[in-house]
Amino acid sequence: MPVGKVKWYEASKGFGFVVTEDGQEVYLPKSALPSGVETLRAGTRLEFGVAEGRRGAQALAARVLDKAPSVARARRKPAEDTAVIVEDVIRLLDGISNGLRKGRYPDGKQGAKIAAVLRAVADELDS
Repeated sequence: MPVGKVKWYEASKGFGFVVTEDGQEVYLPKSALPSGVETLRAGTRLEFGVAEGRRGAQALAARVLDKAPSVARARRKPAEDTAVIVEDVIRLLDGISNGLRKGRYPDGKQGAKIAAVLRAVADELDS
């Protein structure tokens, strides 16, 4: 069975294309996707059967071999840099907790900035 990578796949249209290892473009209909797979990202490796259709080669019964590499994971900071950021966030939260113990919430602008920092750190850790 041929192996290739997803060139692009548009779930809303229900099709896409796969490029085989020898460079051939193969039409990938939604019906060829494995059960439970609704969409594919570019770069996902597939194994599939090929049949000649009216418009050329068409994939049949595709099987996902390797998921596409995560762009977010490839771009994230080194762990040592993230450790420094987490330590700074701990100090920031410690200062907020002291104010909360005295019955004071951070003002609106400060609260929004703190929430943005926490979301950014969470996204970094989650990628």
